[in-house]
Amino acid sequence: MSWRVTLNCTRAEAEALPEADDLFAFSDQPPVIVADEPDPAKPDDWRIHAYFAEQPTTQELVLLRRLAKDGEPEVEHLEDTTDWVVKSQSGLEPIRAGRFFVHTPMHYADRPEGAVSFEIDAGLAFGTGQHDTTAGCLAALDKLEREGKSFASIADIGTGTGLLAFAALALWPEAKAIATDIDPISIDVTRDNAAINGVKLGHGAGELLLAVADGMDHPLLAARAPYDLLIANILAGPLIELAPAFAKAIAPRATLILAGLLDTQADAVIAAYEAEGMKAIERGEGEWSVLVLQA
Repeated sequence: MSWRVTLNCTRAEAEALPEADDLFAFSDQPPVIVADEPDPAKPDDWRIHAYFAEQPTTQELVLLRRLAKDGEPEVEHLEDTTDWVVKSQSGLEPIRAGRFFVHTPMHYADRPEGAVSFEIDAGLAFGTGQHDTTAGCLAALDKLEREGKSFASIADIGTGTGLLAFAALALWPEAKAIATDIDPISIDVTRDNAAINGVKLGHGAGELLLAVADGMDHPLLAARAPYDLLIANILAGPLIELAPAFAKAIAPRATLILAGLLDTQADAVIAAYEAEGMKAIERGEGEWSVLVLQA
């Protein structure tokens, strides 16, 4: 890959990226497309990178331009001796959170003995553990299990790559779990990641059910309720809007893990859930809050 095209975009645009094979169906050698968040302090500012083997054509640039409403493509010629796809993934360092170790394929050999390891490809991966919120959610799950908590019905809303649902099932392997996302691509990615990590898909105990859903609006979510553990690593605004729906979907004394919000937004989110009869028992530390609430 010797050419790179970069566009500034929003997080929503990054999460809505189509498969390169679909976008460039006419091409014998479609680009590799990845997205990243260059500054965690600006959670809505993302970048799209497309890596091409040959100089991109005008038609290809027009297609890429449609992926970001306000982004203008920046075209770079890269050193031919560098495998930029490998480099883009190897730059994502593994994350250790509690007993969990999350890595891209480039760091497979670095898995520590005794850790619960998950391989998440960097391609269309959101929630690789690089962001403080994802790592914080993993640590919160780990702590709940160490405290002796047990859960039988788990929901991961806005699952992204499936990582948090995988981690929950690793801790409570007899539970029934469902992972949903508003983005069909995220569910496709989760399905692929489940196969890579040996997570069983299905309706039974120890299995993960997948669905494309906007918030709690899906028959499968309604059928599986009530949940005694609900995880949502999304954004502060949607978390506040979903508080009534989450409250209706959980069991008495259920636990919620909410993330994707800055510390300055935590009070507003907590207030929305206190209004629904829940109590915040942890809010984490640092710029990004991970809230643990009890019904």
